[in-house]
Amino acid sequence: MGSDDPDPPRRPASRAIHPLQRASRDFQSLATPIYRGSTVLFDKLADVVDRRRNPDHYRYGLTGTPTARELAMRIAELEGAHRTYLVPGGLAAISATYLVTCTADSHVLLPASAYPPNRTLGEGVLARFGIEVEQYDPLVGGGIAALIRDNTALIWCESPGSITMEIQDVPAITAAARARGVPVALDNTYAAGVLFDAFAAGVDISIQALTKYVGGHSDVLIGSMSARDPAMARRIATTLEQLGMGVSPDDCALALRGLATLDVRLRALEQSTLEVAQWLKQRPEVKAVLHPALADCPGHDIWKRDFTGSASLFSVIFRDWNPAQVERFVDSLLLFKIGYSWGGVTSLVMAYPHLRRPTPEDGPRLVRLNIGLEHPADLIADLEQALAKAVD
Repeated sequence: MGSDDPDPPRRPASRAIHPLQRASRDFQSLATPIYRGSTVLFDKLADVVDRRRNPDHYRYGLTGTPTARELAMRIAELEGAHRTYLVPGGLAAISATYLVTCTADSHVLLPASAYPPNRTLGEGVLARFGIEVEQYDPLVGGGIAALIRDNTALIWCESPGSITMEIQDVPAITAAARARGVPVALDNTYAAGVLFDAFAAGVDISIQALTKYVGGHSDVLIGSMSARDPAMARRIATTLEQLGMGVSPDDCALALRGLATLDVRLRALEQSTLEVAQWLKQRPEVKAVLHPALADCPGHDIWKRDFTGSASLFSVIFRDWNPAQVERFVDSLLLFKIGYSWGGVTSLVMAYPHLRRPTPEDGPRLVRLNIGLEHPADLIADLEQALAKAVD
């Protein structure tokens, strides 16, 4: 048929899939559209080959939709990365980082203060593949050079540690690693990719649980891996494609929505968190407040040098409390909800009965607090009534 011939008649089953009329796409919105799709269409067969050669072209939903790539590009811009890739969560970003950098019989250095599932991964799946994950003192700084072996394939940093809040000298660690040709990965979730410049500090891969500050509302699971240079970006892209890791465009849309208010939320959270932390520091029940902006927190001087602000997470160690008192305190809180994660609008609390950091005695007395967007005076009143019940 010629191009001027009328369309052939189609039966209802075909018309439902191939309509003759479509709505105009000349529509501009402030929100990034949600592109849902597994199959990507090509105009010509030759385009299939052309797009395989160019990773920036759309080929299949798993390798990126416009919604996902919009989020990845914005994260890369904020972090100063060469390129950012999205994965289903923060732990997925951690797992993929090992697979990007390690082979069988590799040795990895991981700070003892790291996110606990990272340590569990080393003791479980990675050990089965002959990858040895060795824990190191997070405050070792440039002394990490003495721990690097010929088969060291990766050094992890996490600053501050997500429970005991030690601030690491990341530039000193990356300098020692670079001298031996070892890549450094940083869990930069606390800083939301903006309070600490990972790549200026020499980091090769910066990962985030976008679940937390970027999502900001405790309703999405998504992670990111940002690469310092093109070579590392290619390694990440190839690994993720072979693993089949992808993210939902709906989750990306939620993260994009959260990203728009990230700056104002971080500033509000910092102010409220400091107010609550300083109030707790004056309480007789409290032995220590582990907040990096406080002068007696381990690594505070490095925090002042390297960070542009603090976030919503800190820990408290109670003085001579027994486990029952810790439990009574946590259970008595009303505004603080018991739960993992952080970075959302709701204040959270968590205790760690078997924690052995910073000492075996103090670990079970440590309680971690995430300050949300409630009024700080109400949070302080909630803490005060729970303290009274704990010491009764």
